[in-house]
Amino acid sequence: MPRKQAKTTEGAQPADGPIQFLSPEGVLGPDSRLELPSAIDLPALYRDMALVRRLDSEAIALQRQGELGLWPSLRGQEAAQVGAAYALAEQDMVFPTYREHGVAWCRGLDPVSLLGLFRGSTLGGWNPYERRFNLYTLVIGAQTLHGVGYAMGLVRDDVIGSGDDTRDTAVLVFLGDGALSEGETNEAFLWAAVQNLPVVFFCQNNQWAISAPYSVQSRVPVAQRAAGFGFPGVPVDGNDVLACLAATRAALARARSGSGPTLIEAVTYRINAHTTADDATRYRPSAETDEWMAKDPLERLRLHLTASGEVDEEYFADIERREQELAVHLRAGCRSLPAPDNASPFENTYTDMPAELRRQLAEHAEFLASGQEIGATR
Repeated sequence: MPRKQAKTTEGAQPADGPIQFLSPEGVLGPDSRLELPSAIDLPALYRDMALVRRLDSEAIALQRQGELGLWPSLRGQEAAQVGAAYALAEQDMVFPTYREHGVAWCRGLDPVSLLGLFRGSTLGGWNPYERRFNLYTLVIGAQTLHGVGYAMGLVRDDVIGSGDDTRDTAVLVFLGDGALSEGETNEAFLWAAVQNLPVVFFCQNNQWAISAPYSVQSRVPVAQRAAGFGFPGVPVDGNDVLACLAATRAALARARSGSGPTLIEAVTYRINAHTTADDATRYRPSAETDEWMAKDPLERLRLHLTASGEVDEEYFADIERREQELAVHLRAGCRSLPAPDNASPFENTYTDMPAELRRQLAEHAEFLASGQEIGATR
């Protein structure tokens, strides 16, 4: 479907609070703090958010059926992830946490490869450089330093600030509000600032770091924290896919030009529990969840598309068909993932296996061949 110029129908948003273009009622309007992108494929944005939500719900079902050990849901954060992903240039590099299923989808990863990590059959299951999407990071905040290190390499490779849109490269690092309390994250902010690195930190402030609300982690909003390190902080409505796209596009362009880092705060909400091992009803009031469900990122874009006449019922029917196809692919793909080879922990530890590890691998293989049970007296 061809891209269309987004049409605004309301006055500018007030210059306080997060930047917003698309209201919960589906009304599109300008915001004086940021320019709305001129060419936006709204139907494609909705399609990808809908498919990512189905990916998420199917993965939860697979976990409940015993096919996955764990699953971290992204429900409610689809607009933040898809919007940010649409802002990436092909050469940009992404450093995710363990919840960026929407970004992985938009980067072209087969979602079955995501399931492998939570099934225990792979350590990641994809080549980070093929899709410019690094492996999921389970250690909270660690990916911020990984992304900053990669950005240092970009500076040394002289691939920023040339003005060539096909060459200049930026790094997009995802983190949650809980990661702001980690030392690695603050160290990453410091290095990015003092070395003026081409990195954008995209914080999905989903209000809760497992059972800890953001109010017990900081006295100031997320975006304000950037000022202490000397670079801009931009708050956006994380349930508005257009605001997330526009803010990330501008920040990445700034990074590629050599103007340094930016912190984006996407104010959103984690509708489901932290993971399938968590019970959010023990610490989170249901009224709060209900309030945020009324700001659903998919529903507001659906309302706008329907009201504007950009799509018809066949469009939504086609998305439902795609969702069903995706569900079938995920179920079959998950159950067909091969069990990891017993040697894989040894083989994937070093590029060149040292002699001592080769000895341990041989001993391990001998033990397995003997048929003894683990823990049995030898």
